Amino acid sequence: MTENGIERRTCLRFEIPGATVSYKVSKLLPAVLDKYEEEFCPMLDVSRGGMRFQANHKPDIDAKLIMHISVPGERVPLVLQGRVRWATPGEGVGFAYQIGVQFNAYGEKKDQNYPGNLVKIIALEQKFCPPDSTDRAESADGDYEVDG
Repeated sequence: MTENGIERRTCLRFEIPGATVSYKVSKLLPAVLDKYEEEFCPMLDVSRGGMRFQANHKPDIDAKLIMHISVPGERVPLVLQGRVRWATPGEGVGFAYQIGVQFNAYGEKKDQNYPGNLVKIIALEQKFCPPDSTDRAESADGDYEVDG
């Protein structure tokens, strides 16, 4: 997102061809009991700090989501928690919205994402990131939130 023409994101965004997102809105019930709001939504891009995907339903801004990210070639989906930061009308055929999500911090505390997921996202970044983008990735190494 830009603010007054200045890019606020510090993490490198990249695409993973064929990756999809299934998400639940976190409610008072344990997340295991909640059903997915939508499944197999196309993921447009991802970074260490968040992601953008297409959906037919518009979650409320600041809604807590639990997301299962399926990456082609990977056996186990990444399970991440985050908050909806924005939603705009969709530009793609067949999907009404684009949703922007900021991931929760990585750490061992309640409501934090498993730190191993950050390691996996960094590995995917190295695999799928365009070669000309590596300068920004190297400069952003310390710009994501990790809490122990």
